This record gives sequence, structure tokens and C-alpha cells, in this order.
Amino acid sequence: MQAPALNAAFASRLAAIALANVVTEYPTKQDHVLVAPADARTSRAMHPAFYGSFDWHSCVHMHWSLARLRRLFPALPELAAIDRVLDAHLNASTIAGELAYLARPSSGSFERPYGWAWLLELARELAADDDPGTQRQVRALEPLAQAFAQRFRAWLPRADYPIRYGMHANGAFALAFALDYARAVGDGALERACVSRALAWFGADRDAPASWEPSGADFLSPSLVEADLMRRVLPHERYGAWLDGFLPGLAHGEPASLFTPAKVGDRSDPHIVHLDGLNLSRAWSMRGIGNALPPADARVAVLAAAAARHATVGLAGIESGDYMGSHWLTSFALLALSEQ
Repeated sequence: MQAPALNAAFASRLAAIALANVVTEYPTKQDHVLVAPADARTSRAMHPAFYGSFDWHSCVHMHWSLARLRRLFPALPELAAIDRVLDAHLNASTIAGELAYLARPSSGSFERPYGWAWLLELARELAADDDPGTQRQVRALEPLAQAFAQRFRAWLPRADYPIRYGMHANGAFALAFALDYARAVGDGALERACVSRALAWFGADRDAPASWEPSGADFLSPSLVEADLMRRVLPHERYGAWLDGFLPGLAHGEPASLFTPAKVGDRSDPHIVHLDGLNLSRAWSMRGIGNALPPADARVAVLAAAAARHATVGLAGIESGDYMGSHWLTSFALLALSEQ
């Protein structure tokens, strides 16, 4: 099976979805600790930059979707609308509001680590675009990115045990994005903290229980996202051997459950629809793992075929149009289809 293509027409559809979502205030789901009656506030009052898309982290990664689409397709019909939205949401005033929210004593663990990771990934994506307008947004977002980088640097040395399940708290996913950001901006302290924690959490892992996947609300594969992280951490000459020990059946497409797209029984259910994201994130992880192996490695073809199957099935979630999926799946489709 050939992998679906990210062409200009599909990119335009994804841009339209993301543009609508980042300004949709309701319904909204908050990650917010109230310590007094005055803390009962709207999402927009607390988060002038990232108030839409149902929740804060989804809004961040839908902004990332707009930034990536703009960079990959500079002739998009939606380009002017993307520029207007990003300028309106990523400026000194809105970012000051986000920083004020972080400064609350009760906001110390706000969106840790998933939202932290996506904010850094947004900053990295913006910085990869050398358009002068984009650089305004890079400068505006930089204080918030630095704040989350500092939170990572402070938290990682205290995080003795990984969280492995396939939802927001997954440690491997967060480390992967934080490490990519650290290397892109030259944050050596964050890079060292990520590498050290990845090795401590996952360096000795063997025989991943991948046959237990998926769980019913996964949008990440615990085993594949860990393997995708470790290809960023280990030298190429060591990575293949580590992968052999971690997923010993990979070259034969085993366990079968890891290479078979998940069924999605109800796309209006906010947890069951996670499985659309799982299919797309599996495709992303598989492509990343395959890209880290020598071309003649037997695992490369197995991973490429499985990634194509998963991406094809996962894109059905984009077609459904239900808001429980549409407020975030665009980002996962882009991860699946634009992995370098």
C-alpha cells in the first residue's frame, strides 16, 4: 500500500479546519486549578493566545498545524488568513497573558508535559520558517518557549520514573519534542537533561509488551513513541541493536496488534476517537524509526508498509467532521504525512 500524499489540495482542507478551530471558544475543557472564586474565568480570559480548539494543548498544536502548512505550502489560498490568525494570537500582549497565567502558584504543573512539548514544537516550527512575518511571531513566542524549557529543565531531574501509557502524560513523546527544540535553538542544558532522562527511563528497556497495545483511549503507541525517541538519543550504530532488543519481532511485523490499524467505534466519543490519532501517530513513529535505520535493513520495508496502512485508516477521522476529532486530528495527520 502506498502512503497517502500531503498535496496542496489536502493541505488547503487541513488549513481551513485549523483556522476554524483556533478561534472556536466553546465547547471548552480547562486544565485549571481554582483557589478562590475569582479564579472561575473563561478560557479566553486566561489564555488570550490559546483559547480555542476545545483545550489549551489542542489549540497550541493546531497553531503548529497552521505554521507547518504555511512553511510547506507557501502558495496556499489560506496563507493570508493564517498570517492574520498567527499575528493576532502570537504577539507581545497575548503572550504576556499566557506568561501571567503560568506565574500563578497553582499553575506549576499546568499541561505537563504534553502541552509543554507542543509549545516547544510550535516554537521550533516557527523558527524553521525564515519569512520576515514569521520571525515576528518567533520573537513574540520566545519568552513563553523559554518558560516551558525552564520548566522541563527543572522537572526532568526530579522525574525518577517514566509514564508510559499512550495519552497526554507519556514521557517519551514529551522528551522527543523537547529534544528536537533544544537542538534546534542550541539549548544545551535542555538537550542534556532530555538525553539523560531518556537513557535513565528507557535505555535498558527490552521486550516491550507491545502485544498489549492498543488500550482503548490511546492516541500514542507507548512502544513506538519510545522507539522514536531513542533514535534521537542513541548513536546510529547502537540504535539498531537497542531496537532489536526492544521490539524483537519488528522485522516480521510482530506482534500483529502493533502493525494492524486500530478500529474506531464511535468518533463522537472523546476517548474512543483517540484511536484515530493513534493510527496517525503510529504512522509518524514508524516513519521516524524507519528513517533512522540503514535502507537495506529488513525492518524499513515492514515499517513503511505499516505506516501507509495506519495513515490511510487514520485519515478517516479527518473525514468524519465530528468536533471531538476535528479539534486536534489535523496535527496528527500532518505528523504522519510530513515526517522527514
